[in-house]
Amino acid sequence: MVNYPNMKKTAGLQDNPLTAKKHYTAHRGMSLEEDISLSNQYYLDTNKAVIYKKPTPVQIVKVDYPRREAAKIVEAYYKTPSTTDYNGLYRGRYVDFEAKETKVKTFPFGNISKHQIDHLQKIIDHGGIAFVIIAFTSLNEVYLIDASYIICDYYHSQRKSITYERIKSVGHVITQGYQPRLDYLKVIDKVYFKEDE
Repeated sequence: MVNYPNMKKTAGLQDNPLTAKKHYTAHRGMSLEEDISLSNQYYLDTNKAVIYKKPTPVQIVKVDYPRREAAKIVEAYYKTPSTTDYNGLYRGRYVDFEAKETKVKTFPFGNISKHQIDHLQKIIDHGGIAFVIIAFTSLNEVYLIDASYIICDYYHSQRKSITYERIKSVGHVITQGYQPRLDYLKVIDKVYFKEDE
């Protein structure tokens, strides 16, 4: 049984292997962060790249200590706004990127903050590889877009979002599979190292 915060109980997926398989395939690709984390682990295990999710710095204010082994953080605040989600090294180059999901056929600029845009620009200015991965959950499509396009549209477009058509035209579809779940290094090779697929 799984206990959720609203106190409802639901049977675990392991109770029925057929249900578990159906659940797995029905939700594949629906959690972008999980797919990227699994891909990053695969890249690390196969010694292709070293890319991690950045931890968000928090200031712990209050901890409940009923017993030492049962200590629980009950109040904490973000110390500083986070920059982007992921960073690391690939083929001797610094890689830094943000990952976002959207249910609609646009990418609203409200999904990314100005300090993240400015951070991506600094990565570009210093010769790093900077991009945004956008998952269109309703279409089950994932794109890698060079940060320069996002930055340009953020500052110069009259729109409050980037259309799906624009993302399709300037972005690159990321292949979805088993290992890695999202083969974004293949796109990096093509875009930033100018290699054939």
